[in-house]
Amino acid sequence: MDERTLVKLVRSLNKHLPERRKSLATLLREGTPRVYGRDGSPHRFKKEELRLLASILPEELHERLFLPIYIEFAPNYGRGAARIHGKLECEVVGKIIGKNVKQSDEMIIYRPEVRELRKKLPTTTQYAFFFSF
Repeated sequence: MDERTLVKLVRSLNKHLPERRKSLATLLREGTPRVYGRDGSPHRFKKEELRLLASILPEELHERLFLPIYIEFAPNYGRGAARIHGKLECEVVGKIIGKNVKQSDEMIIYRPEVRELRKKLPTTTQYAFFFSF
């Protein structure tokens, strides 16, 4: 597979990702919290998930947590491994899955943890696929 074909494939895998993410604070204020994917499709957030996230972080940080949280997959992370990027994102995910995260802006989680995270936060997390050359 050539580089151009691979780029197109990864782009098509990520077309569901939002044009722009919204802060937790903004989503909590919306009647129907949602973002729109690059393909134009709406992605709705469940209010109970937003409230759960709000209970984890102090209110002054709600403007700084942008949703959805990406669960990033790339071949260089290893089989069944995914990356969570961002200090607040790592803090939230760590608390959700019971993993101790010490002020890190990146964490690697594995298949059982990904399953647990998606079970607890199905609408406030999304898969993202990456490939580096």
